[in-house]
Amino acid sequence: MIALLACTRAELRRLGHWPAFWIVLGVWQALNLVFAYVFNYLAYSSGESSRMSNGLPREQLLGQMLPSAVPEVFTQGMAMFGGALVLVLGALAVGSGFGWGTWKTAFTQGPPRAAVLGATMLALLLVVVALVCAVFVVDTGVAAVIAGSQGASPALPSLSRALLGIGAGIAILGMWTLLGALIGAVARGPALAVGLGLVWVLVVENLLRGVGSIFAPIRGVTDHLPGTAAGSLAGAMRTVAGSATPGVLDTLSGSQSVILLALYAAVFVIGTLWLFRRRDVA
Repeated sequence: MIALLACTRAELRRLGHWPAFWIVLGVWQALNLVFAYVFNYLAYSSGESSRMSNGLPREQLLGQMLPSAVPEVFTQGMAMFGGALVLVLGALAVGSGFGWGTWKTAFTQGPPRAAVLGATMLALLLVVVALVCAVFVVDTGVAAVIAGSQGASPALPSLSRALLGIGAGIAILGMWTLLGALIGAVARGPALAVGLGLVWVLVVENLLRGVGSIFAPIRGVTDHLPGTAAGSLAGAMRTVAGSATPGVLDTLSGSQSVILLALYAAVFVIGTLWLFRRRDVA
C-alpha cells in the first residue's frame, strides 16, 4: 500500500508536468462549453432553435442552459466525444512509457509491477474525478450567468441529482480511460493505441450498432458494448424529448449501464495488469 501511494504521487506529478495531459483536458472542457452552451445560446438568441439544438423549442432550450439542468447536460457529450478524449489520455499515459523507457526504469527501481501500474491507473481515475467535478463547477457557473442574463431561475439542481450526474460522468469517463490504458498496453506504444481507440469509439461501435439494427443475431452483442453502456447511462440522465446527442442511447436502463460499466472497468484493469505481468517491457 505504501508503494502504491508513493507511485501514485509520482504518477500524478508526471502527468501534471506533461503538456499533452493539459491539452486533452483543456480540449474537452472547451468542447463541452461550446456544444452545451455557446451554440445553444446562439440558437436561443437568434430564434433558430428549430434548426439547432435538436429542434427544441426556445423555452426548453433555455431550460437546458440553466443551472438545474447541468447534471443532465454535461453528461451528454461524455458517451462519445469526451470518452474518445480520455481514452486518448489513457492510451498516452500507458503507451508512451514503452517508447520512453519509463516502464523499464520504474520496474527496475524496486516497487513491484502491480504497484507501479496500479498507481498509473489510480492516478488516471483521480484525474477523471477531478475533471468531472471541474466541468460540473464550470458548467454551473456558465449556466448561472445565462440564467441571470435572461431573468430565469438560478436554482441549483438538488444534491441527489448533482451527485447522480457527477457519478454518471465518472463512470463513463473512467471506463473509457481504463480502456485506453489497456489498448496502450496491448499496442506497446501511443500512436497505434490512440488510433485503434479512436477508430473503435467513433467508427466501429456505431457501425456494429447499425448492423445490429437490421440483423438481430448481432443485436445481443451490440447492446452490451462499452459505448452502448456509456451512451445508455448518459441517456438515462435525459429529461427532454427530441433527438439525442450522438452517442447517447436508451438501449439499457441506468442500473444496467452502471453494472456493465463496472464490469468493463474491472476487465480492463485486470487485462492491463495481466499483460504487464506476463510480458517483458525491454
